[in-house]
Amino acid sequence: MTPSPLPVVRLKPKAEPRAIRHGFPWIYANDVVTDRRTKAIAPGALAVLEDAERAPLALVAVNPESRIMLRVLDLDPEAEIGRDWLISKLQTALDLRDRLYDAPFYRLIHAEADGLPGVIIDRFGDVAVLQPNAAWAERMLDDLVAALVAVTGVTTVLKNAGGRARALEGLDDVSSVPVGALPDAPIPVPMNGATYMADLAEGQKTGLFYDQRDNHAFAARFAKDAKVLDVFSHVGGFALAALAAGARSALAVDGSAPALTLAEAGAKASGVADRFATRKGDAFDVMTRLGEEGESYDLVICDPPAFAPSKQALGQGLRAYERVTRLAAPLVRSGGILVLCSCSHAADLEKFRNACIRGIGRAGRTGPILRTGFAAPDHPMHPQLAESGYLKALTFRL
Repeated sequence: MTPSPLPVVRLKPKAEPRAIRHGFPWIYANDVVTDRRTKAIAPGALAVLEDAERAPLALVAVNPESRIMLRVLDLDPEAEIGRDWLISKLQTALDLRDRLYDAPFYRLIHAEADGLPGVIIDRFGDVAVLQPNAAWAERMLDDLVAALVAVTGVTTVLKNAGGRARALEGLDDVSSVPVGALPDAPIPVPMNGATYMADLAEGQKTGLFYDQRDNHAFAARFAKDAKVLDVFSHVGGFALAALAAGARSALAVDGSAPALTLAEAGAKASGVADRFATRKGDAFDVMTRLGEEGESYDLVICDPPAFAPSKQALGQGLRAYERVTRLAAPLVRSGGILVLCSCSHAADLEKFRNACIRGIGRAGRTGPILRTGFAAPDHPMHPQLAESGYLKALTFRL
C-alpha cells in the first residue's frame, strides 16, 4: 500500500474508535493528539485519522480552530476527495429528492446526513443556495460549486455566509454569487398547494424553511372552513397551506415587516389574498391582546425561532415555550387544534413536550396529542447526531 501523502492525526488512547467506525462524524479536539504538527495543519485540510494503535480509521477534514476538530468525510482512509467524490455525494442526494418531490424545490444537502459535513444546499428551481459552514467546504468551494452545477444543472449558485456555524469554524461572513446573478425579485415556490415567496437575497437563512413542509400539510387537514391563527408565521408558512386547503380566514403574526410583506405576496400569488391578513408585532404581546379582545380560532399554530439554541439557554428556552403555549391555548376553540413547534436541538422531544403540556395546563385546557411531527425527509436525520433531529411539531386537540 502506497503511503498517503496526507498528514496523519491520531486519537488519544481514551477516545473510542468504535463510534467512528459506526458512523459518528465528529471528533472533538480533546480526543485528538494535538502535537505541533497537528496544530500546524491548515483549517479545512484533509488528513488520515488513526486510532491510538496507529490503525487507519477514516479520511477526515481538520480544523484546529474548531471545537469539532475533525469531520469524517470518508471511512475509506484512501478515498480521493475531489470533484468526482463531490459529484457522487450530490448525485446520491439528488436521486432521493427526485423520488420525494415532483418539482425542484427542496433541501438538496442536509450536511452530515447527506455525507457532506457542515454543508447546506437548498434548491429553488434553477437557483441553489449553498452554505459552506465547515472549513473544508470553504476550502473546496470551487469544486463544490462546479459539482453542484454538473449534477443539478442549476444556472445560479448563491453562497450564503450568514449564521453562527461559520463563526464557530473561524470563517468569514462574506456572501457571494459564484455562478449566475443574484435574483432581483423573490422566487415563487410551490408547496402544499400554495405559492410561497422566497427572498434569496435578504431573507432568513437560505430564504425559505422547507423543513416544515409535512407539518404544514398535516395542519392543513384541519383547515377546511376554519379560522386560523399562524404565530411566528415568517413568510406565511402554515397560514398559506391552510388557506390553500380551504380555510375561511388566516391571520399571520410576525415581528418582521419584510417577512409579512413576502407572506402577503405569497397569498396574492396563491389566489387567497381576500382571506389573508397580517399583524406585525411581538408574538407574546399580540397573543395577549387577541385574548383580551376575546378572539378564538379553530386552528392555532406557533412556530417560534429557536428559544434554546444551546444547552446554556435550555432553561430559559423551555420557559419561553411554556409561555407561548399558555398564551396560545386559550385562543383555541373547544375541539380546536393547537400546533406547537420547536427548532431547538438543545430541547429534546421530551423536554419540549413537557413544556407544552405545562403551558396547556396553566391555561386551564387539556387534550390529547394527535401527532408528533419532525422535519420533512429532504432534511434527513443522521442516526448518530441528535442535533440533526432538531425540529419537533406537536398537534393537540384541546
